[in-house]
Amino acid sequence: MSDLNPILSGSAQSIAAYQEAIEQSTQAVIEWLKQPEMYQGKTVAELRERINLEFSAEGLGNQAAIERAVEYFLKDSLSVHHPQCVAHLHCPSLVISQAAEVLINATNQSMDSWDQSPSATIIEVKLIEWLREQVGYTAGDAGVFTSGGTQSNLMGLMLARDAFFARQGHSVQLHGLTGNLSKIKVLCSENAHFSVQKNMALMGLGYQAVTLVKTDQFSRMDLNDLKEKLAQAKANGEQVMAIVATAGTTDAGAIDPLAEIAALAAEEQIWVHVDAAWGGALLLSEKYRHFLNGLELADSVTLDFHKQYFQTISCGAFLLKDARHYQLMRYQAAYLNSDFDEEQGVPNLVSKSLQTTRRFDALKLWMGLEALGKKQYAEIIDNGVTLAQQVAQFVAEQPQLELVMQPQLASVLFRFRPENGDTAGVALLNQRIGDALLASGAANVGVTEADGVTCLKLTLLNPVVCLEDVKVLLASVIACGQQLHNA
Repeated sequence: MSDLNPILSGSAQSIAAYQEAIEQSTQAVIEWLKQPEMYQGKTVAELRERINLEFSAEGLGNQAAIERAVEYFLKDSLSVHHPQCVAHLHCPSLVISQAAEVLINATNQSMDSWDQSPSATIIEVKLIEWLREQVGYTAGDAGVFTSGGTQSNLMGLMLARDAFFARQGHSVQLHGLTGNLSKIKVLCSENAHFSVQKNMALMGLGYQAVTLVKTDQFSRMDLNDLKEKLAQAKANGEQVMAIVATAGTTDAGAIDPLAEIAALAAEEQIWVHVDAAWGGALLLSEKYRHFLNGLELADSVTLDFHKQYFQTISCGAFLLKDARHYQLMRYQAAYLNSDFDEEQGVPNLVSKSLQTTRRFDALKLWMGLEALGKKQYAEIIDNGVTLAQQVAQFVAEQPQLELVMQPQLASVLFRFRPENGDTAGVALLNQRIGDALLASGAANVGVTEADGVTCLKLTLLNPVVCLEDVKVLLASVIACGQQLHNA
């Protein structure tokens, strides 16, 4: 081994190597942040040709390895902080979140047991208690930080499934799935996240278990159709184990009628899980918090902080209304969460998580709240929703643009519409506009469908972007559309 120990430790040599590597990396990021382009514009084929893995027997050393990472990764990365980068629920990050990452990575705490992460465990538990308070749950700490929405949704559906069987006197944990599984259903809207289907397949119930409920003109779950689907299920001898409501659909940002859904579910003793991965940002809002009325009635909730909370990936949370349901997934290992520890009140969070080894991502949210305060956090969250409303009004005034749907959160659905374009031609044209803007490196605009209409999407998460920035982007869309249409 080299005289310079490559492992991070308290030795003088290690500390010097750490400082040098961090300073070199930080300087590279600073230079990258200064570049004006959103993306260097390389294609898939060009990147495949350019990127080669070359692992020598002797190793290159830290400095050379960092230089190669800068050349082949950093320089060709998408600038998610760029004002023209608006395609996805992919946020720029808070500076304080970057600082938190330094602390998280250097300490390398694992959140499965208290003796691996003592202070981190207590901070996470207290944050979960605080988040429950924001939702409107009773005091408690039933919840855990997760990798994001898909994992949180899996936890909600898994506990809903196990609670469903427990009411029939059967333990899935001990004995596995039983009975006619084709008769077990989960209801969600047509615009719910794909992880509902994905997770039902993972749990052994399959895509067939998911019944899609129609949506209204604003992509929200239609209550009348929900009632019909519940009645149809009962008539078919099917049992609904859960209803998944969405607070912030991926494209439209639609929030389902949460209180009304919860009321219908309560009549039939059906678990309600709310996927608030995006819309959960409004928990901190001063202007739009009422959009989430009824969230407190859900049995479980998904939150993401790497969307409109502006944290680095990954950072999410799962909240469980009734702590007793955690017994449905409980597993004890003497080396992590022993009976002795539990008797002594030692909090080993592995009991609450699908993961064992897990990062201390909660630190990012805690430091963000401490640094910004609730008022400034509310302002940067509200900015995106307000900006989307302003952009929609501007789009509606442009003769070559068509607003597809009024915005609800921080996204705007629209399309370029030439006077003499047929429906199929317009759909393909808008797809080509999105592709061309990304290929040029000028902008990253989303391409999606709303009620069968191919359209463009602006996801306006960046709190430093203003209406004038978006007008520049829309001018690029119009110019590109005209060029492609006339070609």
